[in-house]
Amino acid sequence: MALPERIGKYEIRGKLGEGATSIVYLAFDPFAEREVAVKAIFPEVLRDKERGRLYRNLLMTEASLAGKLVHPHIVQIFDAVVAEEQSYIVMEYVRGGTLEPFCTASTLLPVDRLVEMIFKCTRALDYAFRAGITHRDIKPANILLVNAGDSAERASGDIKISDFGAALLSSGEQSRTQVSGVGSPAYMSPQQVRDMTLNHQTDIYSLGVVMYQLLTGRLPFQSTSNYGMIYQICNADPPPPSTFRADMPVGLDAVVARAMQKEIEARYQTWGEFSHDLAQSFLNKQLSVQRKAFPDSEKFEALRALRFFNEFPDVMLWEVVRFSRWNEVAASTVIMRDGERGDFFAFLLDGELMVSKTGHSLGTLAAGECFGEMAIIRRGEHARGADVVAQTATRVVTISSHALQHASEACQMHFYRGFLDVIAGRLADSNTRMAAL
Repeated sequence: MALPERIGKYEIRGKLGEGATSIVYLAFDPFAEREVAVKAIFPEVLRDKERGRLYRNLLMTEASLAGKLVHPHIVQIFDAVVAEEQSYIVMEYVRGGTLEPFCTASTLLPVDRLVEMIFKCTRALDYAFRAGITHRDIKPANILLVNAGDSAERASGDIKISDFGAALLSSGEQSRTQVSGVGSPAYMSPQQVRDMTLNHQTDIYSLGVVMYQLLTGRLPFQSTSNYGMIYQICNADPPPPSTFRADMPVGLDAVVARAMQKEIEARYQTWGEFSHDLAQSFLNKQLSVQRKAFPDSEKFEALRALRFFNEFPDVMLWEVVRFSRWNEVAASTVIMRDGERGDFFAFLLDGELMVSKTGHSLGTLAAGECFGEMAIIRRGEHARGADVVAQTATRVVTISSHALQHASEACQMHFYRGFLDVIAGRLADSNTRMAAL
């Protein structure tokens, strides 16, 4: 097929790709003096008796976003024309390919670069969510890797999310865009495959699937049919990513698992929570999380030995075992950073931690001590007041504020009683030191 000279005011310079419903051209905008990508919709697609209405809805949704999403990690839509004779979308031209080539075991990206890319996706999708937009079709093919090389080593770390045609808009148009049959089954959340009402957490799930695939080179669920895929999405738990990749921090298992929780109550509630956990894993490359050799019985006995849990009945202690995270931490690892948002507290099982502020030592923490609890006691945003750094190899138990909020009321009550004891003990120590001055 010969290239058209123009589409609207745009001068066509080449073909970038072609799909079942459209063809994408490299074009030049003579008014803005920039290269653009023009996605031209095949006219017969919109006239199709069975799927024409769906395709028109998707086209109208994407066209309606022209000029509305301006973010460094989202492909910007500059212009849109929807007409009987010709319909097209004009977008930012991104030099590079998609993340699809890096989804096989032989072409995996370095872990630190991958985490950075997923982090950028979370910030971009949070921006879209705040603008009232849920993407609904997050997958590697819709994430562009800017100036991508032909290998994992040459690929840059900049990404841009594209193709908002399937998006849900939290406006009067939502009923028009809430249609079935949209999205890629392998990346759909349980809520999406069940055709339930969706929010941003469906995108969180889908990005978790993308992260799983980029880490391992395989999808979490695999089936020869859509029905089999949907059954697994709703009923099966995938193996942790670390099962298939020995060079990744095992802590990323917990991040992927939480993003892919089947029930939205257990999934990340906000993009900020997802971003924070990714940032922590990126900062603490030495952190080895969720050592598989920790059996529940060992966890139970370790907690029972801590003074903080003296008044916890066994049933509540088992509850804590289930929602706590157990970390082996290398020396020099930063566990808490001064000024960062705090959303977890922790217990030191063994080893030694140094507490400091602006380079000045405030003291050390020894085995059995609780720290970081002010993030839980003080409601709302709470910034850490000091750095906490491992002086030796240590074991640390962390509990997130989200986990505690979803614990039983009796369990929460016992924790708050424990916090009061900790604070009272610190006040007593402070008074003793002041009296000695």
